[in-house]
Amino acid sequence: MPKKRSGGGLTTTQQAAKFLGVAALSGAVLAGIALPAAGALGLAAKGTVEGFDEIPSNLKTPPLSQRTTILDNEGGAIATVYSRDRTVVPLKDISPYMQDAIVAIEDSRFYEHGAVDLKGILRAMNRNVQAGGAAEGASTLTQQYVKNVFVEEAGDDPDKVAEATQQTLGRKVRELKYAIQVEEELGKKKILENYLNITFFGQQAYGVEAASQRYFSKHAKDLKLEEAAMLAGLVQSPTRYDPVNDKEEAAKRRNTVLQRMAAVGDISQDEAAKAIAAPIELKVKKPKNGCITAVSGSGFFCDYVRQTILTDPAFGKTEEERSKLWNLGGLTVKTTLSPRAQEAANEAATSKVNKDDKVAASVVQVEPGSGKILSMGQSRPYGLDQKQHETVLNLAVSNKMGGSTFGFQVGSTFKPITAAAALEKGISPAQTFDTEWKTSLPLNTYKTCAGGPAGGGDWSVQNELESEKGSFDMTSALGKSINTYFAMLEQKAGLCETLTMAKKVGYQRGNGKPLTENPSITLGTTESTPLAMASAYAAFANRGMFCTPIAIESITDANGRKLKVPASDCSRAMSENTADTINQMLKGVVEDGTGTQAGLTDRDNAGKTGTTENRVDAWFVGYTPNLSTAVWVGADIGKKVPMYDINIGGQYYDKVCGGCLPGPIWKTAMTGALSASETPSFNPISVPRAKPAEDKAKDKGKGRDRDDDKGGDEDPIGGITFPPGVIGGNDGGTRGGNGP
Repeated sequence: MPKKRSGGGLTTTQQAAKFLGVAALSGAVLAGIALPAAGALGLAAKGTVEGFDEIPSNLKTPPLSQRTTILDNEGGAIATVYSRDRTVVPLKDISPYMQDAIVAIEDSRFYEHGAVDLKGILRAMNRNVQAGGAAEGASTLTQQYVKNVFVEEAGDDPDKVAEATQQTLGRKVRELKYAIQVEEELGKKKILENYLNITFFGQQAYGVEAASQRYFSKHAKDLKLEEAAMLAGLVQSPTRYDPVNDKEEAAKRRNTVLQRMAAVGDISQDEAAKAIAAPIELKVKKPKNGCITAVSGSGFFCDYVRQTILTDPAFGKTEEERSKLWNLGGLTVKTTLSPRAQEAANEAATSKVNKDDKVAASVVQVEPGSGKILSMGQSRPYGLDQKQHETVLNLAVSNKMGGSTFGFQVGSTFKPITAAAALEKGISPAQTFDTEWKTSLPLNTYKTCAGGPAGGGDWSVQNELESEKGSFDMTSALGKSINTYFAMLEQKAGLCETLTMAKKVGYQRGNGKPLTENPSITLGTTESTPLAMASAYAAFANRGMFCTPIAIESITDANGRKLKVPASDCSRAMSENTADTINQMLKGVVEDGTGTQAGLTDRDNAGKTGTTENRVDAWFVGYTPNLSTAVWVGADIGKKVPMYDINIGGQYYDKVCGGCLPGPIWKTAMTGALSASETPSFNPISVPRAKPAEDKAKDKGKGRDRDDDKGGDEDPIGGITFPPGVIGGNDGGTRGGNGP
């Protein structure tokens, strides 16, 4: 192996080899790059391209990765997101000082030579051989631009980046060939514009506009001489000359640029001297990137927007196409987020549950009739710092969209869906069932959609209190959340009909799998999400029309072109009469039923409480004619937390109930979101009731949330252990049937 000379220079052998390599390259240039696709230089080997004589169209107008801006429905910025912080600007919006500075220091003969500067190559070759190393480069501005295009295309793929920057003769010849063709196609001014928009200036800033904002908090068109010179000096080595970390080194490099500008006649010696004497004065603007920077706790909504673009076929047929669109950026995304509703949801989610509690709260709001998601709030802040109790898990949505694996059991909040299925079948709200506080029902009396039995054996169901027995009609059963009534109502209405209604109102499992044909679904044992529940109840508010939830109103790309966005799909889930009847019955829940603590006093409102086995999930889902809100409280990570004898939000609860914790959260969210809204009323309708004498149940717990209350220290099951879902919150489970 040849040895280096003292001082680290090249040996005579190495100098000769370098000379021959550059000479060969110069010969190629002199020949106009008239080279075969394969030959002595190995141009068909890895590191070259096929179709050597054809210039890729993206070299003319490369799609540059830029920042995406996400806006609320009033046009206010929620967050900016980018893989490359870049804002493309035309040459007229770049300071003439900046244009002169970059040309002077990187390629002072830019306007005199073609794509390849033969004088520069020969001069560099001579100096490098004399210096025994790489003392001077020879790439023109156009060649640098071509190289940057390939690096940009490589993105964050390390293998592709290495291929785009490898030091091989084949790659260099390819670069030269394209540089010649780019000059012919674009011309000097456009090349300079593209170069200034693609180049990396350090501190995560790509392109001169982003760099100007990062270091000086101003537009590129407003750069002063000394500022432009500093930025131009960064291109050679953004790390070494970084003014944020080493002002002295940055000043030396800036002064070199200024001296060069004076030498080539761009500025006078006096101008250069004055600029050299000026200290570097930075006004650094820290980069704000990603949903972690979203305002008013809207990081989870921001991430939902990202997930929508990455998963919806409207934005590309394949995952790769959608990912490319998102990473390329340059989008302006106007969303459905209401700033007023988001502030209210964020305040509500954090008002009763602290970020470091064992459990978390989720609040999501949907506009009836449009499907627009107006807010998403959580008690834990959006972020990656677990020590600060941050999370990126969106508790309001499905696993596919960034939520939990399965979602959460919804408890008694499912019962209105069963009631709607019964009404659609022609069953009167005055339908009564006489029941003891617990009962057993044959599973073979529940039929699947294929017509077969739902299982064998009996299904054991019980109510919360032993006193909850007697005769109930649909209105009283909803108000008191009577499990046995709804098990019997589902039996009469039909399991398949109940499942069909659930699908019509958008009830979905959190894991995306089909609903299981199990009778226990009427008691909320099948997991779903807060967003699905808010959307389902919005169908009641919208007089039976269900609209799929949407988060995006419009998108324009970097060129101002509008992209097609998914629209809400609205369909009739039930008749207007059915929805009106449900609305009137659920008004009773907030007026004198289990949800009295949540009721609004200034407008028509309706809702339903729900808890699950051992109170590990607590819900309140409710609505007005113009807003539907779902609130969930429970453990978001690790094991489920039974919410007995627990401190949440600094308040002690002997047992959490749907009306006493999610209910007040719901009220706060609704009050804030609707503070300046109209107060429409539900369509008035007379709901048939059973005769008062037929209702023999004793209401010993009036004013309490009987949907959740076990009645003090009373043990209604005598120490007997039942399978999960059988007891707790009137959301009894299954026995002898399929699992949820």
